[in-house]
Amino acid sequence: MSSTTKAADRKAATDVAAWMFNVVTSVGIIMVNKALMATYGFSFATTLTGLHFATTTMLTTFLRWLGYIQTSHLPFSELVRFVVFANFSIVGMNVSLMWNSVGFYQIAKLSMIPVSCFLEVVLDKVRYSRDTKLSILLVLFGVGVCTVTDVSVNAKGFIAAFVAVWSTAMQQYYVHYLQRKYNLGSFNLLGHTAPAQAASLLLLGPFVDYWLTSKRVDAYNYGFLSVVSFTPDLI
Repeated sequence: MSSTTKAADRKAATDVAAWMFNVVTSVGIIMVNKALMATYGFSFATTLTGLHFATTTMLTTFLRWLGYIQTSHLPFSELVRFVVFANFSIVGMNVSLMWNSVGFYQIAKLSMIPVSCFLEVVLDKVRYSRDTKLSILLVLFGVGVCTVTDVSVNAKGFIAAFVAVWSTAMQQYYVHYLQRKYNLGSFNLLGHTAPAQAASLLLLGPFVDYWLTSKRVDAYNYGFLSVVSFTPDLI
């Protein structure tokens, strides 16, 4: 076997492993989040998101100390704009998960594909092929069918999903925009945005959560089982 073939096989194996790790961790986080909210009654999605980013901030700080994240520049105005989109995105997703079934939550996430394509067409004048357009129509049809037939959908859950989908699509578009404009890698960008998101969400989270649920995060009963369920979600 040639060295080129071996290198290609190693790359394929690495790609498959990365893809499987991404799927497993993504699904795992969703299930733990849902259990934390539904089973243990931790209905403070905004505060939970702030804790996520506090953990991410510690990780990026450690990676910067190790030299894996290099010093880079991101203007404050761009950072603020990104944080607004990103906060609405991830809080909207967590609230959608809290108010909807896991199935509808996943279907709503699929609808980000056509929304992201729409933004690229409008903002970047991207033109998609006929086959791509047919694929998008198929996704839209599936989302529509599942939305109509999912009996667990309610008005506030649908609104949360709508806000989450559009803000997430805007956030993803803005990620690519900032990476291209300022030549930022994914970890470099995360090193800029995670501390700002953690600070803003932990500051506003308890007030937003009280407005959404009429419950106070400091009054939650932090029992042993809920904390055990809470810990891997942050990691």
